[in-house]
Amino acid sequence: MILKQYYLGCLAHASYLLGDEQSGAAVVVDPQRDIEHYLADAKTLGLKIQHVFLTHFHADFLAGHLELRDACGAKIHLGSQAEAEYAFVPMHDGDALDFPGTRLQVLHTPGHTIESISILVFDLTKNKVKPYAVLTGDTLFIGDVGRPDLRASLGWTANELGGYLYDSLHGKLLPLPDEVLVYPAHGAGSLCGKKLSSDTVSTLGDQRRLNYALKPMSRKEFIRLVTADQPDAPPYFTYDAVLNTRERATLDKKLEEVLKPVDLDEVLQLGDKGAQILDVRDPGEYAKGHLAGSINIGLGGQYATWAGTVLDRTRPILIISEPGREQEAALRLGRIGFDHIRGYLRDGMAALADRPDLIWPTERVGVLIASEELESSDPPFLLDVRAPREWAGKHIEGSFNLPLNHLQERIGEIPASQRIAVHCAGGYRSSIAVSILHQHCITNLVEIAGGLAAWEAAGLPVVVEAVPQV
Repeated sequence: MILKQYYLGCLAHASYLLGDEQSGAAVVVDPQRDIEHYLADAKTLGLKIQHVFLTHFHADFLAGHLELRDACGAKIHLGSQAEAEYAFVPMHDGDALDFPGTRLQVLHTPGHTIESISILVFDLTKNKVKPYAVLTGDTLFIGDVGRPDLRASLGWTANELGGYLYDSLHGKLLPLPDEVLVYPAHGAGSLCGKKLSSDTVSTLGDQRRLNYALKPMSRKEFIRLVTADQPDAPPYFTYDAVLNTRERATLDKKLEEVLKPVDLDEVLQLGDKGAQILDVRDPGEYAKGHLAGSINIGLGGQYATWAGTVLDRTRPILIISEPGREQEAALRLGRIGFDHIRGYLRDGMAALADRPDLIWPTERVGVLIASEELESSDPPFLLDVRAPREWAGKHIEGSFNLPLNHLQERIGEIPASQRIAVHCAGGYRSSIAVSILHQHCITNLVEIAGGLAAWEAAGLPVVVEAVPQV
């Protein structure tokens, strides 16, 4: 039996290729939308991908089940409670796929979503009775469990799903042997839970001992615990969850459609008509000079998550990148279903060489200079765009916390007539924030380079508060 994990860091997403060496059959579980690595590895291993499973309708990315179906004729398998536009095999609790050396058995584990399943993996060459591993999707993570509040807009309350989750964990997963390996669909950085570990595999025994949500407690207490203090879900989550149920164009077709160079004059015209101009360069490069009105979400950070958070999926997107990185920018947007790209600026920023009137810089200063200005008789308004829990744990005295994911809706709270100093943890989110503020004609800005990490590294004081632990 072959079990290979693929971990996509920018989305904290894990997918799996399972291969039966005796029959040459392969199964892919929770694939990302760009499927080339599954196809390449299957070919190298002498396998044919015959089946693809979604453990649930993922909210934070667009899955590659249709891509695998079209590329190699794979059958799509979903939990029996799923409803979708495309043909699929409904898998009930206890249903299995059997191969000469491998068995995959479905457990119905609702909670994160109503159609959620987990998949027991048996290596029949070693043990025909005891499972080797369980692929838990978003039901059980390493260090956490799936959040039950993401389906509120689709008719399910967090308390209802929280109750199902308790039953799934205690009735289906916790009775499994301690030695069973746990392979989840997400890790640290995902917003599908609140305390995910950076580990990508564990054992059920370790999770029984270490996972806060698996400690002995009543059903009522569990529901209270898992519904409290969840991070804000980006607005694209419901969009992706619904899109994963629909028949739609595959990624390769969309990239062929959208990856087209656009001349500067047309970019400007489209921008005037409401298109979003997305500059994906590093924040430091963006600060040196960028097209006025563009928004910066750099490829070096959680690009897709923040693009899905701050961009409008109903308005076209035009990309500005370093030459040669346009495809990466479009592909990573495609992973979250943001296919509404009109093209990219031909020649990148070089297209603006003769138009200095269109280039805006961002004033950026080091933490020592920023500290002096904050201590002056006329200090700037200090805006911290980190998450509330980050701010509560540690912040610069006098800072105002307005998290980046709420900046656009609460822009009226920013004193536009005052000089604004913006920072985050390390400089990625503050660059996004500055570009948003520019779009709202708030231009008397300074960005604190390196954020709070650089501030602390310089030995500058912070206010430290104890944050209650789960």
